[in-house]
Parts: sequence; structure tokens; C-alpha cells
Amino acid sequence: VQLVESGGGLVQAGGSLRLSCVVSGDTIGLNAMGWYRQAPGKQRERVALITPDGGSTNYENFVKGRFTISRDNAKNTMYLQMNNLKPEDTAVYYCNVVTIHGPTVYDYWGQGTQVTVSS
Repeated sequence: VQLVESGGGLVQAGGSLRLSCVVSGDTIGLNAMGWYRQAPGKQRERVALITPDGGSTNYENFVKGRFTISRDNAKNTMYLQMNNLKPEDTAVYYCNVVTIHGPTVYDYWGQGTQVTVSS
């Protein structure tokens, strides 16, 4: 499985960005998809999750009401719409896919895309 993120950039506080993650390769056994972020000097943290069918989503409290995760199965793409961005949202954002084949769990990550929010 290969993941390619795009859509990061520099934006002022209160602005918006939409991140995209194109998923390719063998996605049989796809179990979970999500976005994570890592700010300088901090551990990577989960931002939002979505089920493979897009029917269920979950958000961390610090993005609830501001970010929306979605996916377009026809385009094999997952999105993260980020509104009302804050300086503390500055981080490298990564998309993540988990597949399960029997007893084995496979964890895939994209290369990351930088989001910088200026005050």
C-alpha cells in the first residue's frame, strides 16, 4: 500500500486547508484509515479516523467542530478538511492506513505534508 499526501501549506489563523491522501496498492483487508500529526518536539498524535466505508468517523477533542475527515472510494482518496485553523495546529500531517491479513496487522504511513498556521 502506498500513501501520498498533498494539500499542506502556510495559512493565517482562521483560515482553511484541505489535505488529500491518495491510496494505491493492495487494500484488501483494509481496516482503518486516519490522519495523524506531529509538531516539532512532540509525539505523533491522532487527529481523526474513518472507517473504510466512510460510515463512521471519530475526532480528537482538539479538532472537533473544525476538521472533517472523509473519503472518496471512487478516487481512492481520503481527505481532511481543516477550518478555523489555529497556530497550535502547526505540524506535519500524516495519513495512515491499517490492513489486516489473518493474524497480521499492517500499518502504512504517507510521507507527510507540512501545515503551518501563522498568528
